[in-house]
Amino acid sequence: MMKCLPKLLLLALLALPATLLIKGPMASAQDLTEDEEAEAVDEDVVDDVTDEDDEAEVEDDENVELTEEKEDEEEEALVGEVKASPNADTTILFVKGDDFPANEIVKFLLGFSNKGAENFVVESLDASFRYPQDYQFYIQNFTALQLGIVVPASKQATFEYSFIPAEPMGGRPFGLVINLNYKDGNGNVFQDAVFNQTVTVTEREDGLDGETIFLYVFLSGLGLLVVVGLHQLMESRKRRRPAAKVEMGTSSHNDVDLSWIPQETLNQIMQSRRDKASPRRSPRKRNQKRSAGSDE
Repeated sequence: MMKCLPKLLLLALLALPATLLIKGPMASAQDLTEDEEAEAVDEDVVDDVTDEDDEAEVEDDENVELTEEKEDEEEEALVGEVKASPNADTTILFVKGDDFPANEIVKFLLGFSNKGAENFVVESLDASFRYPQDYQFYIQNFTALQLGIVVPASKQATFEYSFIPAEPMGGRPFGLVINLNYKDGNGNVFQDAVFNQTVTVTEREDGLDGETIFLYVFLSGLGLLVVVGLHQLMESRKRRRPAAKVEMGTSSHNDVDLSWIPQETLNQIMQSRRDKASPRRSPRKRNQKRSAGSDE
């Protein structure tokens, strides 16, 4: 027994590495197989997702096509509802021409001709201002004119309509749409867009508007204040300036009281004035005057 033990150990030592070598490739093969399976699963998932996306895109395209077809059908239906009758003609004439002043009456005449063999009933006439870039957007909608007039076959009728563009719309372009609604004897409803164009609403030119009147009143008040101020300044200067004194002298004796002066002195004053008035005096008078002066 003891003799066989070394041989068994040697055999175990030789068998162990062989076993390890055999198990290693098998484990690697198993690992590779699992990775390949995972990759395959991922590819299958990606393919499924791609197929689903393709199907979703196809469905979206089909939905878009169906939606477009429905919209086209709706538009055709709408167009069919509002189309004009081939047995009727309409004409329009603006009374003041192609001028649309703001805040003023715009009047036009609309002629309707029945060329068919049946009667037409003209129900209403309406007008509106639309946004130029989108005629579905209303800017100003005017009151519809209810008519209810029967136009017999081969007859004509004329209708009058008027509207007033709003004052804030002056100076800007708008789409003007005028529709005539009528029906035939069978109850078929028609609508004729008699006028459908872009027009410019002109600003109203008034001689005197509120701003101009206010400006005139303001300038008048300012001018009146300037005049009053200048008048007051001149009056104040006159009051400050003293009045010039004029000396009258004693040229007139009517206003002078001479009763307090002695008569002799008055006589001498009068005599001296007479002497000054006469350029020539005799020597005798001179001597008398001197003697009179010495006596005093």
